[in-house]
Amino acid sequence: MARAAQRKSTSTASKATRSASKATSSAGKATGTRRAAKKPAVDRDEMLHHYREMLMIRRFEERAGQMYGMGLIGGFCHLYIGQEAVVVGMQSALKEGDAVITSYRDHGHMLACGMDPKGVMAELTGRVGGYSRGKGGSMHMFSKEKHFYGGHGIVGACVPLGAGLAFSQKYQDTDNVTLIYFGDGATNQGQVYETLNMAELWSLPAIFVIENNEYAMGTAVKRASAQTELYRRGESFGVPGRQVDGMDVLAVRDAAREAVAHCRAGNGPLLLEMKTYRYRGHSMSDPAKYRSKEEVTKRRSESDPIDRARAALIDTLKVGEDELKEIDREVKRIITEAADFAQNSPEPDPEELYTDILAPAVAAE
Repeated sequence: MARAAQRKSTSTASKATRSASKATSSAGKATGTRRAAKKPAVDRDEMLHHYREMLMIRRFEERAGQMYGMGLIGGFCHLYIGQEAVVVGMQSALKEGDAVITSYRDHGHMLACGMDPKGVMAELTGRVGGYSRGKGGSMHMFSKEKHFYGGHGIVGACVPLGAGLAFSQKYQDTDNVTLIYFGDGATNQGQVYETLNMAELWSLPAIFVIENNEYAMGTAVKRASAQTELYRRGESFGVPGRQVDGMDVLAVRDAAREAVAHCRAGNGPLLLEMKTYRYRGHSMSDPAKYRSKEEVTKRRSESDPIDRARAALIDTLKVGEDELKEIDREVKRIITEAADFAQNSPEPDPEELYTDILAPAVAAE
C-alpha cells in the first residue's frame, strides 16, 4: 500500500511538472516561425562545420543523381537537395546514444549521422560494400554504430518504429532522445496519430520532425490537408508543436536544442514542423510538372540553406573565399572517392539471398 501511494504521488508530481512545461511551450508555439527569426549566436568553427556538412550532402546527392542517370543506381532514389539545413541543424543538438529514424528520403540523414559516404554510395549501387551489403538500396540502410535505424520505404512506417526506440530509451532509464523524421504527406497517415497519442500517454522522449517540403509526391499540402499548420497536429493529444524555418541551419539548431532539452528533462514528446523545400522531383522518376521552373528558381535564389550559410560566413564571420573553396575541394574529393569505391566494389554473391532472413534460434537453458 505504501509503495502504491508513493508511485501515485510520484506520478502526480511528474504530470504536474510536465503540464507546467507544456504550458510554457504552448505559450511559445503560438509565435510559430517568428521565434526562429531571431539572429542566433554562432561561432566561426561551428558555422564552418554546418556549412561543410550541408555541402557534403548536396554534393553527394548531386553525384547520386548523375549515377542514377548513368544506370549505376537502380530502383527508387529520393534526393534531399534543398533540405540539408534540417538534418544538419537537428543533428548538431544530439549526443551519443540518441537515435535517428526516417523515411525513404534518407541519404542526408545518414551522412549527418556520420555514416561513411562510401558505404552509403555502395549501397545505392547495390554493391557488397554498402551498409546493407547491397541488398537494401536507397531506402533501406541502417547503422547500429551510428544509432541510425533506417530508411523506411512505407509512408509513415518510421513513426511508430521511432516511438518504439523512444520507449526503449525510457524503459532503460537513459536520458537519450529519438528523432523521428517524416514528410508532410505522412502526417495524414492514421499510424502517425496513434503514435502521437501513445508517445504523449507514455511521456516518451520522442521528437517528431515533419519535413514539410510543400509537396507530398506531386500534391501540394493545401490540396491534401485541411489543417496546413502541421506543427499543430499533436495538439489534441497534448503534444506541443513549433514551426521552424527549415532553410536556416541556425534556426533549426536552436529549435533542436530546445526540443532536446525538453525531452531529456522528462517532459514527453514534442513536434517540430520544418518549413523546407526540395529542388528535385519526389524521386528520380518524377518530372515535377506540378510546379513551375520559376517557382523552384525563385525559392532557390531566395532561401537556399547553403547560400545563406555561405553569406553568413563571409559577411558576418569574415571567412575568406579561399577557405570556403578549400572546403568545397575537400568535399568533392570525398564524394569522388565514394563514387569510385561504389563502382569498384563487387556485387553481392547470390548466396546473400539466404542471409539475414531469420534470427538464429536461441537454445533453451
